[in-house]
Amino acid sequence: MSTIPPTIARSWLLLPADKSERFDAAVASEMDVVVLDVEDGCRQSEKERARREVRQWLEAGNHAWIRINDVRSPEWEKDLMALGHCPGLDGVMLAKTENPEHVSLTAARLAEDTPIVALVESADGLAAATEIAKTDQVVRLAFGIGDYRRDTGIGSSQIAMAYTRSQFVVSSRVARVAPPIDGPTISNDTQVLMDAAEHAVEMGMTGKLCLRVDQAPYINEVLSPSAADVSWAESVIDELGPGGERCRDGADLPRLARAQKIAHLAQAYAVAR
Repeated sequence: MSTIPPTIARSWLLLPADKSERFDAAVASEMDVVVLDVEDGCRQSEKERARREVRQWLEAGNHAWIRINDVRSPEWEKDLMALGHCPGLDGVMLAKTENPEHVSLTAARLAEDTPIVALVESADGLAAATEIAKTDQVVRLAFGIGDYRRDTGIGSSQIAMAYTRSQFVVSSRVARVAPPIDGPTISNDTQVLMDAAEHAVEMGMTGKLCLRVDQAPYINEVLSPSAADVSWAESVIDELGPGGERCRDGADLPRLARAQKIAHLAQAYAVAR
């Protein structure tokens, strides 16, 4: 099971919570984070069974995140009552977050310091993204592309979505939380997936939602420093010193900071030079 913290996790699997037979394989995969989905991942008729099976699995000593229903749904309270204080609950992804109060109400019903990823899926949510990201316990924003497109009528092309992705990145930076998680890519074409992940990186996003376990290695590869990046970072740190003791001028400091960030990520992701 991955030990990569949520602030730098790359691949986030949304796994239907009514498919308990797939839980063990998912957490044993290359996914950084497994999110058991009791919201859109479950039919209404299966939600109660899904909550029961998730709880049993967590109480058996396992760990995962859960995606819960949005605050306005009657299922939200049921999700939190059944799962909000489960042992093994690593964090909560809150669907259809539209304002800071949605997060605060949720956090109040969770165990203290449970991390929350706010899934923003509407124009209202995007307009409030900075304030949402500033709310206690929010560690990252995530982009719910499908519902957002339904809400706004925006197309799926990179140019059509560029403003929205930029807003996620800027809001996260202003709030001083980790860069955001991009939405999933539906295509089964590996090249399409990798192109989408590369675009997310270019836009400043550092994670991506997934719908299939087999997407993990491709997303993790694109969202990790390359071997060339690691080699460059090590050479810069050797040149300037780990603490910047050999920096010559102001231009060296940003270079060292970037090198140190790459080296930290490479260590966390076990990227070889």
